[in-house]
Amino acid sequence: MNVGGKLELDGVETAYGSSQVLFGVSLAVQPGECVTLIGRNGMGKTTTIKSIMGLLRPRAGRIVMDGQPLVGQASWRAARTGLGLVPEGRQIFPNLSVRENLVATAGNRHQRAQPWTLDTVYTMFPRLKERERNLGANLSGGEQQMLAIGRALMTNPKLLILDEATEGLAPLIRAEIWSSLGRLRSTGLSMIVIDKHIGPLLNLADRHYILEKGRVVWQGGSDQLRAQPEVLHRYMGV
Repeated sequence: MNVGGKLELDGVETAYGSSQVLFGVSLAVQPGECVTLIGRNGMGKTTTIKSIMGLLRPRAGRIVMDGQPLVGQASWRAARTGLGLVPEGRQIFPNLSVRENLVATAGNRHQRAQPWTLDTVYTMFPRLKERERNLGANLSGGEQQMLAIGRALMTNPKLLILDEATEGLAPLIRAEIWSSLGRLRSTGLSMIVIDKHIGPLLNLADRHYILEKGRVVWQGGSDQLRAQPEVLHRYMGV
């Protein structure tokens, strides 16, 4: 049974003051689907996420989560629709312990039958159990990312958004994160993933959106993208 939510963006335009960044971005995530946002730095990926989460207010367009309009809503209201964010830079609470970070925003607002709990998060990330009493500031980068994912899961989201899922992590830790995301996908959780490592994204996701200067310039499935290496070369330089 899918526990994932449905998200739709239609013609979203977002600006920082007088500087427009998004120009009519449209995309969709179906229940239980994993999609990616791909593009070079500064092309609008994080701005798209901030627009979804209510951290920036679009000047035009629609954003709808499970039938609920999000444009103009406060970020906490957006989160209550079932959005969970693992932000770029992790943004864990440095002066709280691992356990305190996890329980700080925990809840099961949508009455998930098998909710995420401390035990289930610790099962997915045993290292967090080992470091349960350690302050967030004393964790390694990989442990902080596990904690950021665990903290988002403790809200029992219907759609999990990861901005730079494995940025700055050692290869072994990256592999561990990708494995965890694969297990999350198998639960039926909807996901949006941003990352620079294209190979794992192709293996993980159903569909991909490429952003260039605030516009969606390509969209399609993993097999389509594998078959068009010139697309990645043009927009990612790989």
